[in-house]
Formats: sequence, structure tokens, C-alpha cells
Amino acid sequence: MDLNTVTRVVSARRRADLSILGASAVPLAGGTVLFAEPDPAIDTLVDLQTLGWPDLTATEAGLDVAATTTLATLSRMPNDGGWAAHPLFYQCCTALYGSFKVWNVATIGGNICNALPAGPMTSLFAALDAEALVWNADGTDSRMPVAGLVTGNTTTSLGAGDVLRSVHVPRRSLESATAYRKLALSALGRSGAVLIGRLDPVDGSFVLTVTAATERPEQLRFAGIPTAGELAAGIDGIGSWFTDAHGAADWRHAMGGLLGEEIREELAGGVSAR
Repeated sequence: MDLNTVTRVVSARRRADLSILGASAVPLAGGTVLFAEPDPAIDTLVDLQTLGWPDLTATEAGLDVAATTTLATLSRMPNDGGWAAHPLFYQCCTALYGSFKVWNVATIGGNICNALPAGPMTSLFAALDAEALVWNADGTDSRMPVAGLVTGNTTTSLGAGDVLRSVHVPRRSLESATAYRKLALSALGRSGAVLIGRLDPVDGSFVLTVTAATERPEQLRFAGIPTAGELAAGIDGIGSWFTDAHGAADWRHAMGGLLGEEIREELAGGVSAR
């Protein structure tokens, strides 16, 4: 869709170029959501791609992913590090409600910052306990869990002019065993529930991350593999199930229990990975 109120496009080359961001000047990365509907308040686009951030940087500490990295690039990431969690990157890319053409332009930062409950990059990086690096409008930096950056349905903790620079996935998460489940009302529909389990390779702790079915990422943490009853009680205690065109709250709650138990059994070694 044309944004016919836009009169200027700024190609950002350095951080100072982001200082014009505000109510009428917004960041442009992939633009798949930005150009999906009119917004007459916008008159300036600030292109983040021209900053030239490297997409993927692996270090001893883990993996840094630039906010401007496309889903297509992320989906093709080689497993040079032999990470147990590597399959999860492609699995979450397939949860995006969009064609291969969208994969080639949609960015991980845009997907997270749009804060749709079904945003698969929120699912991925929340489940991996990734930390977001935010360039604040006042020139300072801040770091926060991706699971905490998304605060609700299309809401985040970002302030006006703040920009998500990158996310950092710790090596410990990359080396974790994971289990993934996605459910939608139709084969090609937007996700109604995405649940991801992760088993820590060091202390054996278990984390279940629930997204798409809830208004914001919900995480249940246990010192080890929980019993079926313990996990069910944790899922029943989630209070942010919601209803929209892609599923009713009670259905999402019920599917959360079903998929969560499948994940628990898989990571406990009771079933084969799917």
C-alpha cells in the first residue's frame, strides 16, 4: 500500500541519523507491516538497512542477530557451531504468516517490535532467553529480555525514538535441547498457539514459552522436567489467553495444555521429535 503522506526517506548511515525518529518519522526495515495499512501521521521514513549492520555474528558467548536480518537469512543459517537448538530457527520462520517473498524482506526486529502475539521471532528469541540491545532515543543503550520487551498485543516497552539494534542469544541456550509445537485454525493460517520447550544443558532446568495464544510471551520455569500435573497447573495459571479471529481463548488454553504436555514428554525422552 502507498504511504501517500510520506515526503522524505532518510538513509541512515550513523546512529545520529536516528535522532529525527518520533511521531511522524518512523524506522523502515523490511516494511512488510509498515506498508500494509495507511498511516497519515507518517511523513518521514528512516531506512535502517543502510546502517550496514552484520546479520549474524557468532562468538564464544553466543549469537548476535542484527534487527535488520531477514527471516530468509535467518532460516538459512548454517549450524557451524553444532548447536542443539539450531532447528528451532527454521521452525519459527515457518510460523510466519507470509509468503517466501515476505521472508526475503521481513526482519527479525520488525517482527518483534510490531508485537503481534503470533510474531514468530518473538516466539523464537523469547524461548531462547535472548537479550535485546536497544538504542535509546537519548543516546544511551539498554538491554532487556526479548520476552519482556513485548508487553502486550501490539505493545512494547520501547519509548518514542528507541530502536531495537540486535538480539543476543547466549551459548547456553543455543546448546539446549528444544521442542516446538505450532497450531493454527487452518493449514496456512496465522498461528493460534506456538509453544517451545527448552532443556538447559548445564543444570537440566526446563522452560516452556507460550506465544501466539497469549497477549504477550508467557514463560514457565522448572528446576527440572516437571510432572504432568505441575506443568498443567502452570499452564492453567496463565492469565493472558485471548480471543481473536485466529482462535478463542478457551481453545487456546486447551491447546496450550495439550501441546505443553507433548513438549514435556518429548524433552523427557518419552516421544520422538517431530
